[in-house]
Amino acid sequence: MASTGPPQSLKRSDTSLTREGDQLIITPLGAGNEVGRSCVYMSYKGKTILFDCGIHPAYSGMAALPYFDEIDPSTIDVLLVTHFHLDHAASLPYFLEKTTFKGPVFMTLATKAIYTLLLSDYVKVSKVSVEDMLYDEQDILRSMDKIEVIDFHQTLEVNGIRFWCYTAGHVLGAAMFMVDIAGVRVIYTGDYSREEDCHLRPAEIPQFSPDICIIESTYGVQLHQPRNMREKCFIYVIHSTISQGGRLHYIPIYYASPLAKRCMAVYQTYINTSALKCIENFNYVGPSVVMASPSGLQSGLSRQPFEIWCSDKKNACVIPGNVVEGTLKKTIINEPKEVTLMNGITASLNMHNTKIISPKNCQSVEMYFNSEKRLAEKTPEVGETVSGLLVKKTFAYQIMAPDDLHVFSQLSIENISQRITIAYTGSFGVLEHRLKQILESVESLPDEESKGPAFRVHERLTVKYESEKHISLHWRSDPISDMVSDSVVALVLNISRDIPKVVVESEEATKTEEENNKKAEKVIHALLVSLFGDVKFGENGKLVISVDGNVAHLDKQSGNVESENEGLKKERVRVAFQRIQNVV
Repeated sequence: MASTGPPQSLKRSDTSLTREGDQLIITPLGAGNEVGRSCVYMSYKGKTILFDCGIHPAYSGMAALPYFDEIDPSTIDVLLVTHFHLDHAASLPYFLEKTTFKGPVFMTLATKAIYTLLLSDYVKVSKVSVEDMLYDEQDILRSMDKIEVIDFHQTLEVNGIRFWCYTAGHVLGAAMFMVDIAGVRVIYTGDYSREEDCHLRPAEIPQFSPDICIIESTYGVQLHQPRNMREKCFIYVIHSTISQGGRLHYIPIYYASPLAKRCMAVYQTYINTSALKCIENFNYVGPSVVMASPSGLQSGLSRQPFEIWCSDKKNACVIPGNVVEGTLKKTIINEPKEVTLMNGITASLNMHNTKIISPKNCQSVEMYFNSEKRLAEKTPEVGETVSGLLVKKTFAYQIMAPDDLHVFSQLSIENISQRITIAYTGSFGVLEHRLKQILESVESLPDEESKGPAFRVHERLTVKYESEKHISLHWRSDPISDMVSDSVVALVLNISRDIPKVVVESEEATKTEEENNKKAEKVIHALLVSLFGDVKFGENGKLVISVDGNVAHLDKQSGNVESENEGLKKERVRVAFQRIQNVV
């Protein structure tokens, strides 16, 4: 993350924007060009979010906190914590109990379960005076009551801010948060891993593309060895060390930590883990492998065996994870000849080390987003029709073009293609000709495009020749296309049922003209019913047709249409009758 310009106060103000659109501000209060005390402030459209709330493991007291004095905690709408590690969550009790923040805090259930264990241990092993302590056990317990739980893929909304989370890998319960404010999507990853672990799924790839990605970049420019190569190196160190009668540190065979023992119960609640053995005291038991915490080697159970074993070259220390400036872990990575023990005495460092290998704090990154994603080409006039989809979003109702729906919202449009096969034994060319007499738009399609005889009706429906006994209709479903398909189906069925009989009888049978006229009247009546619905026989040979609730009288001899309602479109009935009569 990069920025320019001097640091500026992030307390909420009402200053006007200097350019079109809405200003989105992202400011690291910690972890900016450093590893530790992750805490990122973001504001947009008057909404503010704080991502993570960690401490710097190399510092103590107030110096370990993020730069909270740069913000007004009371204006924060919501605080989202990605996982339980100290550099992402350890200043949370201080922020909840010692500042003016009153908003909700969200993390996953597994993160909350281990959070209290980890921070309680952090308070116990911190070698600081009472005056420098940031909080105590009671502050941690009180903070637990203020933390709310979110599940993966669960969508929540707080004060107009919608957010949900994805699996991040890394550690149990770790989450990546996707935040949506007025249609602008921002994802904050925290620590994540895309490599599948023996007990954790890799980080998910969100199904929605974010506008902004705030990503952990501790190893962003590092090229790691393939996993199988690292595992081979890992096994080699174990075997070579044990073969010398030495001991290894930080290897998951034994674990020497009451905290690890408590946390393991949480892990076993969610996943199947290896059966590790716990040792309470560091007694010499021959060649052994020990995993201990904390990883920074600043204090606690990990520091104790290190100080005992560091001078013997038969032993080894394998350091996984990130390395924080100011810690003993960082010191031994540089392979010094001596280290200072906790009692102040200098000891030689002969232990073999296996290395497992970033805007500044309070500098803001400013971006601008136009909340009206796509404007009309011109401002609509009063009374002018505006077409589109009306979408209710957090801050307002918006009219969107259908093609933009999946871009600017979590909605999408699906097309339903329909196909129906109809029995038809007549000539396909005659069918096309007769439909042209009734419908306004019927166009033949090239054989190369349709792979056989076909024609298109009203640019919405395709009629294809399937065989001597069948035709098929194809269309993309929508209200208008469905209506066109219904009309064509009715016409085809009537033509297939009645017209061939009239033709055969007129050519081959010796029947009277009166009988032929009756057949023709039946066909005309059936086609009019398919178009208008309610068609009855009236007096003097006239037909009574109901059109949109109005009654029209059709003279079959002259084709004239009469109606008491002057608003009725008589021409529509007259033209339809004339076309049907021509076909018959």
